[in-house]
Amino acid sequence: MTRSRIRRSIAESTPTFTDVPKAPDGAPNVLVVLLDDTGFAQFGCFGSDIATPTFDRLAADGLRYHRFHVTALCSPTRAALLTGRNHHAVGMGFLTDVPTGFPGYNGRIPETAAALPRILRDAGYNTMALGKWHIAPRWDQHQSGPFDRWPLGLGFERYYGFPAGDTNQWAPNLIRDNSYVEPPRTPEEGYHLNEDLADEAIRMIAEQHQSTPHRPFFMYYAPGAMHAPHHAPPEWIERYAGQFDDGWDAWRERVFARQVADGIVPPDTEPTPRPAGMKAWDALPAEEQRLYARQMEVFAGFLSHTDHHLGRVIEFLEELGLLDNTIVMVCTDNGASAEGGEHGSFNEHSWAMGQEDDFETSLARIDDLGGHRAYGHYAWGWAWAGNTPFRMWKRYTWLGGVRTPLIVHWPAGIAPDARGDVRGQFCHAIDLVPTVLDAAGIAAPAVVGGVTQMPLHGASLLPSFADADAPGRETQYFEMLGSRAIVDGRWKATTDHLSQGVPDEDVLEGSRAFDTDRWSLFDLDADFSEAHDVADAHPELVRRLEELWWAEAGRFDVLPLDDTLTGRVVAMEPSPHPPRYRWTFRPGVAIAEEGTPPMAGGFHLTVELDPTEAAVEGVLCAQGDWSNGWALVVLAGRPTFLVSRYGVPYRVDATSALAPSATAVRVEYSREEPGGGTVRLLGDGVLLGEGSIPKDLPFRWQIGGARLYLGEDRGFPVADDYRPPFPFTGRLRRAVFELPYLAFLEDRVDPQASLATD
Repeated sequence: MTRSRIRRSIAESTPTFTDVPKAPDGAPNVLVVLLDDTGFAQFGCFGSDIATPTFDRLAADGLRYHRFHVTALCSPTRAALLTGRNHHAVGMGFLTDVPTGFPGYNGRIPETAAALPRILRDAGYNTMALGKWHIAPRWDQHQSGPFDRWPLGLGFERYYGFPAGDTNQWAPNLIRDNSYVEPPRTPEEGYHLNEDLADEAIRMIAEQHQSTPHRPFFMYYAPGAMHAPHHAPPEWIERYAGQFDDGWDAWRERVFARQVADGIVPPDTEPTPRPAGMKAWDALPAEEQRLYARQMEVFAGFLSHTDHHLGRVIEFLEELGLLDNTIVMVCTDNGASAEGGEHGSFNEHSWAMGQEDDFETSLARIDDLGGHRAYGHYAWGWAWAGNTPFRMWKRYTWLGGVRTPLIVHWPAGIAPDARGDVRGQFCHAIDLVPTVLDAAGIAAPAVVGGVTQMPLHGASLLPSFADADAPGRETQYFEMLGSRAIVDGRWKATTDHLSQGVPDEDVLEGSRAFDTDRWSLFDLDADFSEAHDVADAHPELVRRLEELWWAEAGRFDVLPLDDTLTGRVVAMEPSPHPPRYRWTFRPGVAIAEEGTPPMAGGFHLTVELDPTEAAVEGVLCAQGDWSNGWALVVLAGRPTFLVSRYGVPYRVDATSALAPSATAVRVEYSREEPGGGTVRLLGDGVLLGEGSIPKDLPFRWQIGGARLYLGEDRGFPVADDYRPPFPFTGRLRRAVFELPYLAFLEDRVDPQASLATD
């Protein structure tokens, strides 16, 4: 851009104008829909009998890719999909929750791998994201950031969703742009995240189209479905009453027959056998069958509900006349999830925190599944069935973990005679970025923001839109939690390595040490489902593929390997926030879950009040809910400490009322060996009551984040003794947490202590 020529008057001067990015003429809109924990066989258009009319419609008018692959876990696939690079190469070899000090696992997408929204924004697109994020580093999820790897930091102009791996669909932990916000309605008012995300997507598209209809948009739509908790309105669940009563073996057989009939799998495909340790449906007691069938009814209702609300977005695009020139890509981040374990889980927090769900408890609460009180996940047999015809599931690099559906719908770019076809090109999540750029006529930039970029690792699928015989990519490595695989042309080699410390560890056959791993070999041209191991017949080929895997591992920062969570904790990136003895919080300020103190080792909480003339009641401080949480409340004038430990309630009541003149309520929790602890309740230093909690407090209250609330509660309560918001009727000035086991830090200044308290 030349410089302006400036003279005394405009008439004597020559202006120059800012170059505003303009997308190429005719560049399509792009809608990427990324579901969670959804297997190859769970959409109707991929063989399921679950009603998914929106996905089916997109498939019927578009293309289905039956050799599309992902990374086997959520954060890594999301990073690969948005950057077009392999997940280890962008620091996302595992979840952002456990960043380690190794390049492939630090949880930080580097500036050398600009994400698709940044590239498209710089090229003249509007960019919007909704739903699950889960690629911001653990320590960056505070309400004060840093925000460089939040959605807006990676190139989106607008965002509405949740930051972590999952969230309560009835009462989510939400962010708008760079700020934590509350849901627009309460669970009692009928709120559900699926509906809210669709409303927001429609609103964003309407505003974009109204203001800048000449600009194309890129929308990333990533609902929390189908990750646990499986939550759906009861009328959606009841549609499936009795549909799964004959179990996962029979359901898998029916699905496979439909897949063959619909051309989703080749007719000579052989389904893989039921995993070792998994019981045949007919061998299960009737009560287990009843529970597991209901779990699947809930999942099916949740999936249909998700499909319905995405359908509203698709219909709105059609109403605006935008659907024909919008590339809609629907995919999932990994195969179906077996994280419910053998029996499923009524409360997924239990599995995530290393606890075991009790079957009898789950059975007794069967009618609550899918509703407000549950945080459920189905039994692992349904994950196996959901990945028909493959073996294994999420977290493993067998096809059940890494081969998932891909639907592409683009009427302007897919010829009518190709619509409804099944494409067989080998492809991967890293191929979507180059495909979008190719379709939009935008070259991958060599430099973004002054930073030289690493090359894209994927390749465009655009040629396959028109040509069913267009070549796919030849080589792709896989690694997740020590499970390893490599594809090279028609061949795939896969190790039998098992993840350690997970529910399926003790009942599956396979290697538990890298030195004993066996590489199986499959001819994918002749064996679509990875059913026939031909390694013994081709030892030289196996050795070549294993060596190729190690070469790719070195090239893309896959090393060092680890198959455990505990091993990663040892190498976990330390928090950049210095340890603190005292934490001070004030009403009216959003407090994200990662900003609250660890309570499991013992704590003191003092809530400072203004004296009143009358008795008070209400919530003083609360975090989490009845699935996992705690609250300090005043009930009938008496302080009470409530705990729900994975849904099991505990409480300690004051035996004396709180005096209206009281200026402080204090709860002290002292941990005792071998677990649990003593709770003391005080008012102005006077003991009002004490009791015990027989189990240790969790080190983290909610998988998806649990905010700390002062003076009220939001979402669901910790116990039935109150209903949110149950505001405190007095005036609460501040809450001070102190951690006795860090008392040696007491002389350090609390950076919040100098703030005004009124």
